[in-house]
Amino acid sequence: MRIRYKRFTQFLNTTLLGGLAVVLPLVITLFFLKWLFGFIVGLIAPISNALVTQSGLQEVVANILVISVIVISCFLIGVMIKTRLGKYIQHLIDTRLLKLIPGYKIIKETVNQFIHTDGKSSPFKSVALARLFDSETLVTCFVTARHSNGYVTVFVPTGPNPTSGMIYHLKSTQVNELENISIENAMRSIIGCGIGSEPLLR
Repeated sequence: MRIRYKRFTQFLNTTLLGGLAVVLPLVITLFFLKWLFGFIVGLIAPISNALVTQSGLQEVVANILVISVIVISCFLIGVMIKTRLGKYIQHLIDTRLLKLIPGYKIIKETVNQFIHTDGKSSPFKSVALARLFDSETLVTCFVTARHSNGYVTVFVPTGPNPTSGMIYHLKSTQVNELENISIENAMRSIIGCGIGSEPLLR
């Protein structure tokens, strides 16, 4: 009787966990997409509200229409700045108008680094394990710069949100770069709060 009960509970646990493994990522993804859509809708609300008032469209239709126009506009602008005339106009705007806005240059350079529109490589040069404060504790990090004085700048992201974290300037002896680990695999480990970290520690 106990054996049957144990098998039954094991069956319930494995099937429940198996179901959660399928459903939970989908639910989290849907919640994230819902949050992202709500965030975008909040940004475009003045335009979509004006469109609803003027044309009588439903709010959802107006939001989708405005988002579509923004996406198409970004695509067309991207195509245009690949031409000689487009590059000239972009340079003219950058040098004569937008650089007058405080902080614009820094924001533009940062955005260009992350979306690679400037033709440069990823801001993260490699994945590494760093020993902070000369301790035996290892942290997963990304090398962002190497310096002539022997120091290395690393970004230590927080999990499960890798967009926030801390910047450290460490001696090269404190940083063990992992050439066999890709940025994507390290990101998965961070988002998973350490799940799948075995390859990093080999």
